Amino acid sequence: MFDIQNYGSFILTIILFQLIPGAGTITILSATARRGIGAGMKAVFGTLSGDFLYMSAATLGLASILKAYPGLLASLQWIGVAYLFWMGWKLMRASEANKPTDMELEQVGWVYFRQAFAVSLTNPKVIMFFMAFFPLFLSKESPPVTLILLMMHVTAISLLYQASLVLVGNFVARRFSRWKCARLVATRMAGVALIGFAAKLAQNNR
Repeated sequence: MFDIQNYGSFILTIILFQLIPGAGTITILSATARRGIGAGMKAVFGTLSGDFLYMSAATLGLASILKAYPGLLASLQWIGVAYLFWMGWKLMRASEANKPTDMELEQVGWVYFRQAFAVSLTNPKVIMFFMAFFPLFLSKESPPVTLILLMMHVTAISLLYQASLVLVGNFVARRFSRWKCARLVATRMAGVALIGFAAKLAQNNR
């Protein structure tokens, strides 16, 4: 279908890949818990933008540059580790006192887009993943447009799954909103999780 080989396996693989929790998932849920659906969806679009950038880079063959210059890959990874640590530390130090006013919420919401976009770029190995993943579902007869279709499928399924995360996360957050400290605890737990991901990445990069 769509000149994609093993179409069913392709869809299943994307879904399974989405179900694996990562720093992006934590970022989306944290934004939703703190500022609601609007902020959560901005985080979703930030994550999708980062993933799309990597998919585009993979299809353009930029992975070969990273293979030729492993030092560049290592540098990008350590920058990502530092950013995750910094972001996690900020969430751990969050308090109810620093909540923005209603007039500032729209502006603050775009902060979550930038954060999610940056988090999605913390793992340059994603380029390698797409370089290895896409060829599995191409044939020698597949036209160039098939690569675009592959990217569109990944983006669409990611959007559906991550939007569902936002809706579920918002529902849970509102249920717990009667406990004043619940949102603060969730925010700090998200900070701990991000620092944990950063520590894992740092260990893998040693």
